[in-house]
Amino acid sequence: MSEKKWWFFSGIVSAVLMIFLAHQWTRMNMYEVERTELISEAVTNAYLQKNWENKLKEFGYTGQPTLKVKTGIFIQSLKFANSSDVALSGYIWQRYQDGIHDAIKPAPSETGFVLPEQVNSGDTIAPQEAYRVRVNDEEIIGWYFEATIRQPFEYKLYPFDHKTVWVRMWHYDFAKNIVLVPDFDAYQSTAPDRIFGMEKSIVLGTWNRENTYFDYKPSSYDTDFGIADYIGQKDFPELHYNIIIKRKFENAFIIYLLPVLLVATLLFAALLTVSRNPDLISKHGFNTSGFIGACSALFFVVMLAHIQLREQFSGSGIVYMEYFYILMYIYLVIAVMNTYIFSMNIARWLAFIHYRDNLIAKVAYWPLTLTIIIIITEAIIG
Repeated sequence: MSEKKWWFFSGIVSAVLMIFLAHQWTRMNMYEVERTELISEAVTNAYLQKNWENKLKEFGYTGQPTLKVKTGIFIQSLKFANSSDVALSGYIWQRYQDGIHDAIKPAPSETGFVLPEQVNSGDTIAPQEAYRVRVNDEEIIGWYFEATIRQPFEYKLYPFDHKTVWVRMWHYDFAKNIVLVPDFDAYQSTAPDRIFGMEKSIVLGTWNRENTYFDYKPSSYDTDFGIADYIGQKDFPELHYNIIIKRKFENAFIIYLLPVLLVATLLFAALLTVSRNPDLISKHGFNTSGFIGACSALFFVVMLAHIQLREQFSGSGIVYMEYFYILMYIYLVIAVMNTYIFSMNIARWLAFIHYRDNLIAKVAYWPLTLTIIIIITEAIIG
């Protein structure tokens, strides 16, 4: 087969593989998760009846009726402090009805909620009461809060990852059978396709808003916190406000992926200069030491970019984009070995290296690269 046909076949295969890789990236960029959304008061009451109130007798808690406190939240700012900490600020409010919540209503100096996953960031302030309004037979109390929430985020799909930032809320008197329920009346709509409870003009940096919703996550603890007959030790419904955000792929592509693609292209261009043809050697100025020097320079470019990426996820496992850097390390080593064997005309039994001026290595470069990336991608997305 002529050299032109080799290159034509390589181009066709590469184009097909690129289309398939683009399809894989589209799949990775889709967010699918099973969740139990609370979209109305009726749905919430049905959930609590089935998953909590019916179990109270089973757990032996017959003397503590469930008190429900309507609670709402509004997020004004959200920022990732690092790979596991999220800084939030906004308002949380609660409704206390006369004659029902008198014994548990917080005093002006108290905060009616607890954020159990909050950590001390050093620059946040304690929740401050912002308003206390009486409407008919209930009192609405709102607090301004700033909190840094620590959560275990997964980054293995970076830069095609989605994040669910949740705010887990307890009532401040969590030793009692007090369940927080969403204040649905405070929002225009809590339908599954609506984003609520967030500032519309919120600045999220490298993220886009996807969705918000309330749900319950049953909690179980191996301690009673030193409280006799602690009711929340097993399967207690804890209210979560969830924010789904999606990373802006363009930012990560320009900063991290584009340099790797450029290095791969430059390595391919350097590989094209490898030849034993005197005319081509004179034309391209190829020599083994020069090729090794070029690969060394490309190695440092890849290494510095990899270090910059790794610093963002120091506590995480290998993220998807890191495989591109690892692949380039391997390619640089193989390219140097291939060029040295070819130029020194040794190991003649490696016929695929010496065939037609190292033609196989050149035409197989992009098909092989894309195939490896596709295999890695398929393994990641499962």
